[in-house]
Amino acid sequence: MPNLTINGQSYFADAPPDTPLLWVIREDLRLTGTKYGCGIGACGSCTVHIDGQAVRSCSITVGDAAGASITTIEGLDPANAHPVQQAWIEHQVPQCGYCQSGQIMQAAALLAANPNPNLQQIVAGMNGHLCRCATYTRIVGAVQRAAEIAREGVSHA
Repeated sequence: MPNLTINGQSYFADAPPDTPLLWVIREDLRLTGTKYGCGIGACGSCTVHIDGQAVRSCSITVGDAAGASITTIEGLDPANAHPVQQAWIEHQVPQCGYCQSGQIMQAAALLAANPNPNLQQIVAGMNGHLCRCATYTRIVGAVQRAAEIAREGVSHA
């Protein structure tokens, strides 16, 4: 059984090592904030952080994730005080909301790697995350605002 560290807790996955990580997160652990969108890594709804990097959890196996530090949307900031979460609320980004946990996880990884991205870097960094409601303008604005919030030190250190 692969040992997984998810949101700071250790779990033994009772699943074959070739099982997509997404299934263990959603079905076994009931962390349903991470969404199933396409199953082929094309939409971004299932994005989690593995050792701080944004990864599509439908495209990585439990065996490959074993031993890494995995963060889901539930573990990004349990108080929803991460600058990206604050900016998402402030900019009223979601409509249906289905893709938003993946979008937020991607944005958080982008800002961790580049705390002051320009517009082109945000668009490139968020590329490949599909939003059926087409809230892309709000998403870009929220990423810009999250960078401001982080620089101001308003929340989450």
